[in-house]
Amino acid sequence: MTRDYNAETVDNDRQYAYGFDFDVMHPFMVRSFAPFLRPGAMLELGSYKGDFTRRLLAEFDDVTCVEASDQAMAEAQGRLGAQAAHFINARFEDVTLPRRYDNIVMTHVLEHLDDPVGVLRRVNEEWLAPGGRFFLACPNANAPSRQIAVKMGLIDHNAAVTPAEAEHGHRCTYALDTLERDAVAAGLKVVHRSGIFFKALANFQWDRLLKTDIISPAYLEGCFALGQQYPDLCSSIYLVCESSRQG
Repeated sequence: MTRDYNAETVDNDRQYAYGFDFDVMHPFMVRSFAPFLRPGAMLELGSYKGDFTRRLLAEFDDVTCVEASDQAMAEAQGRLGAQAAHFINARFEDVTLPRRYDNIVMTHVLEHLDDPVGVLRRVNEEWLAPGGRFFLACPNANAPSRQIAVKMGLIDHNAAVTPAEAEHGHRCTYALDTLERDAVAAGLKVVHRSGIFFKALANFQWDRLLKTDIISPAYLEGCFALGQQYPDLCSSIYLVCESSRQG
């Protein structure tokens, strides 16, 4: 089936891209990844419109981004500057990259892929440098906000793909066990697994709360800390992986 990656990035009704993701989750993702990052080059698989790329550029001088939507990529280049990162407009299934990378990140992208294990296998076998690290983050099927939605009758089960998610290209919703299953099937070695941010409210509810004085920075820090204690109840789950390749 042919996919229109540009159409999947359009969000006229704000049912997919939320300030909560950009303003709260992205900084906590960087903090979660930081202890495991390697010196050297960074590859971002799925840069969207450059919001997370901007945070990577604060940590790395050498950043390459692969993005399937030419419109999203153009917006990212316009916001970040053409020379800030090296952008490649291609599908992961087709792209040819010139080298291996010390760090690779894929945040909230794997659930969009038609062949997730096949792409993860390319990460393992072709793109990750020896001694490098792969950071794989996805929305969590078992987040309390989703479990509450099931009890409310809004979705059928924790791992259901909502209509808004389907419109934006989601193919599945991962939990920690299924995420690790696909990483291991691709030959990756999981060296760390955890969650980011304990989350009982939906994104649209968080967006509204963040505009008030009800949520303090200390409360956000508390949710971040609690998420490390209860990864299966987090907004996002993540793995840190190394390649099974030798040399």
